[in-house]
Amino acid sequence: MSLPQALHEAFNRFEPASILDILAIAAIIYAVLVLVKGTVAMSLLRGAIILVVAVIILAQVLELRVLQWVLQNSFPALLIAIPVIFQPEIRRFLERLGRTGLWPWSARPPLAETVEAVMETAIALSQRRHGAIIVLERGTGLEEYADTGIRLDALVSRQLLEGIFTPTTPLHDGAVIIRGDRILACGCTLPLSARSDGHGLRHRAALGLSEITDAVCVVVSEETGEVSVAANGRMLTVTDASHLRAVLRSFLVSSPPQVKAAPS
Repeated sequence: MSLPQALHEAFNRFEPASILDILAIAAIIYAVLVLVKGTVAMSLLRGAIILVVAVIILAQVLELRVLQWVLQNSFPALLIAIPVIFQPEIRRFLERLGRTGLWPWSARPPLAETVEAVMETAIALSQRRHGAIIVLERGTGLEEYADTGIRLDALVSRQLLEGIFTPTTPLHDGAVIIRGDRILACGCTLPLSARSDGHGLRHRAALGLSEITDAVCVVVSEETGEVSVAANGRMLTVTDASHLRAVLRSFLVSSPPQVKAAPS
C-alpha cells in the first residue's frame, strides 16, 4: 500500500472520538516527561528509548526473525519492568494526583510565622556552622517519618529549633518535622536519595524526602554553613535571609503578607 493510499484510508477511519484518543495519548506522554524531568529516570528513559529504537532498526534492516518475534512478544514483560524501574517516579505522580488541591477543604492556612522562625533559625545556625534539617509538611502526611524520632508537639520557635540543633544535644543529627505551626517530632530519620551531587548525608536525606513527598526541607551544612532548600526532587542553594524567606513563602504561604510603607 502506497503512502497516499494509507493516508486516505486513515482519513476515512478518522472519527470525532479519534481526537480524544490523540489528546489522551499526548497528555500521557506529556505527564511522563514532566514526571521524569530533572531526575535519574530521565536518563533511564532516554537510554531505554535509544536501545529499543536501535534494536527495532537492526531487526528490520537485517530481517532478524527471532529478534522481531521477541520484540513483538515483549509487551507483557514491559508491563512488569516499567513499574519496577520507575517505582519512585510513579509513586510521586500518584501522590501529586491525590493532592491536587481541587477541593475547598484541602486548602492550608498561611504559615508566615513558621516561615519566619525557620528562616531565622537557619541563618543563625549557618553563622555558627551547626548542621540541621528542618522539614515542613505540606499535603503529604509525614507520620511514618515522625515515628522514627521523638514526638514533641510543641509550638514552633527559633529558640527551640536552635536548642535542638545544638551539637551537644543528642537529637541534633536527626531531622525536625514541622506541621503547621507545631513541631511534630525531632531526631527523625529520612530516606536517602540515590543522587549525591557532591553533598553529604543531610542533603541526600532532604533530597530523598522531597523526591517522594511534597515536603519542603531546609538544610544547613555543617562543613560550609551553606543553606539549601529541597523541594519537588530538586535542591536550591539560597544566598541570604531574604532569599530564603522568599523561597519558603512561595511554597508555604498562600497569600504573602503585604509590606507596609515605612513612615516618612
